[in-house]
Amino acid sequence: MNYKFWEKKKDTDHQDTTPKKKKTKSREWFDAILFAVVAATIIRVFFIEAYTIPTGSMEKSLKIGDFLFVSKVNYGARIPMTPVAFPFAHHTMPITGGKAYYDGIQWAYKRLPGFQDIKRNDVVVFNFPEGDTVALEQQEHDYYDMIRNLGRETVHNQFTIVARPVDKRENYIKRCIAIGGDVVSMLNGVVSVNGKPEKLKATGQTGYAVTFKTSDVNFQVFEDMGFNLQNDITGMSDNTYEFTATETMMNEVRKLNFVQSVKENTQATGVQELSVFPHDPNRPWNVDNFGPIQVPKKGWTVKLDSLTLPLYERSIRVYEGNTLEKVGNDFIINGVKTNSYTFKMDYYWMMGDNRHNSLDSRYWGFVPEDHVVGKALFIWMSYDTNGSFFSKIRWNRLLRGIH
Repeated sequence: MNYKFWEKKKDTDHQDTTPKKKKTKSREWFDAILFAVVAATIIRVFFIEAYTIPTGSMEKSLKIGDFLFVSKVNYGARIPMTPVAFPFAHHTMPITGGKAYYDGIQWAYKRLPGFQDIKRNDVVVFNFPEGDTVALEQQEHDYYDMIRNLGRETVHNQFTIVARPVDKRENYIKRCIAIGGDVVSMLNGVVSVNGKPEKLKATGQTGYAVTFKTSDVNFQVFEDMGFNLQNDITGMSDNTYEFTATETMMNEVRKLNFVQSVKENTQATGVQELSVFPHDPNRPWNVDNFGPIQVPKKGWTVKLDSLTLPLYERSIRVYEGNTLEKVGNDFIINGVKTNSYTFKMDYYWMMGDNRHNSLDSRYWGFVPEDHVVGKALFIWMSYDTNGSFFSKIRWNRLLRGIH
């Protein structure tokens, strides 16, 4: 019985019997590779992307050599702002160097709907906010040390000035400490959000000065406690060492009978570091003491004056693309005199878990929503370059979620 009676019966007498030309092996390989490249690019841009931890700014939560998967769908995938680019290359061509993208075509920022908004304590990957003025040529900790020791202006004069598109700037990973509308501050190394102190979790670490009662110390004790003797303990003076660790680990150190004192290393209040945002001589802020600062939120209107301008000028001018001038006591935005500004995007305050070895919002301020790449999900591989042949893979970190 013909179940497809509505279809016209083929005329076999007049059917074309010319054999189809078979694809060559090279054509089959080309088609397969092209399909794989297109499929992988779509997955990478709109769904999930691999990311490697290059520095120790997120220890103890994330270690150098951790390989992560970063979700694009949680916050909503960002439509490529620079659509013409070499597949799988971020901003630089592999091997040959040079630009891996064509910036002659630029699309406005748009994002697909996501499953959730960015929440406090989320670990977020984003494009480096200062990438519009400085191309990083060193590892983050080197750049951080240079900023601290030489000063912001001196360091920036040593770097190559570029103008990369937003989505082609360096990828950074930090923890979201505050979201749009929050008020963030820091006192003696402890962050407060909306007036509530938020101490470092067990995944975060900072510096401590440890003084021993004797110079005859068996440091193997600390290795057994989980310290990396090469990276976590540094000599300061006779019998005094700097430990980089979590509060929980340092509480165990305090219990040792040969330890005389343990003191957290923090800058004193009132000691000014001009490398700290907003680089304002009238604000005596440093990496351990700053604020309060209100994080901009979409639709929030800020009054412009001599106090707010240093905090929000960059967001108004660079991130939201306005012209901003101060003429006498008047503010001119896009040629119009005004005394306030309403923000068009949400912003975030990002900080590293390794508080004294992290280049984060304390140095460059807010992260705009159009810089957000995605949410860090889990570690799929962890590789220790300093480990022995049989211990290079950190098996206990594989498939570990990121919290």
